[in-house]
Amino acid sequence: MRAGASRKIAKQILKKVRSEIYRDIGTSDIYKLVLRAISEEKNEKVLHQKYQLKDAIMRLGPAGFVFENFVKELLEHRGIKIERIRTYVKGKCINHEIDLIAILDHKKIMVECKYHSHRGNYVGLKDTLYTHARFLDTQPRFDGEAIVCNTKISQDAKKYAKCIGQQVFSWRYPPGKSLEKIIEESKLYPITILNPNSRELEAFFENNIMIAKNILKYDEGYLSKITGISRKRINYFQTLVEQIIR
Repeated sequence: MRAGASRKIAKQILKKVRSEIYRDIGTSDIYKLVLRAISEEKNEKVLHQKYQLKDAIMRLGPAGFVFENFVKELLEHRGIKIERIRTYVKGKCINHEIDLIAILDHKKIMVECKYHSHRGNYVGLKDTLYTHARFLDTQPRFDGEAIVCNTKISQDAKKYAKCIGQQVFSWRYPPGKSLEKIIEESKLYPITILNPNSRELEAFFENNIMIAKNILKYDEGYLSKITGISRKRINYFQTLVEQIIR
């Protein structure tokens, strides 16, 4: 239902999946069952795509720099200025490569992007400790620190981040401002939500197209020319984006 299913469709899918659940089944297997059940529903193509949001973000890899580019686009769409991306900052002890430097309310924020390409991984206490240590070493260059990650965060990491005033935006946390909530409310789905093949995905990345709805800014012919993707496929992607963000 969070992905857009009506209560009726959600109950139908639940009924199908429930009959195939067995003791100690893994969550990834349940996910596959749900996805298959959705695909069997008529006129639910958009639901099928939106339900894959977590996997779509994971397909931004395998290198973390693509996720950093996506986060940059995400923040800029929300009116946050990004001063620099992947830049070195001299600290008191050593130089640090900072993923993003964001400007919010005239304050300079150090943003650390934590990306995982597989389910089951999470951001732990060592990640929050590491980020805070970098923040301390680069003082007084930054007014705040933040972590943006595409997976869940451990309870100890949440507790520590809250204690030191470190902002965290992860999967399902914080309530109301988690990564998927920001994406869904802003309709800033990653280009991977369209399930392009590897060649098409590489072409989008090469043209710095990380957000799915950004392809609506371009004429079909022009986008086909710069990406090398056929006009027919571009038309399909643009139509699908319009349906997803409707």
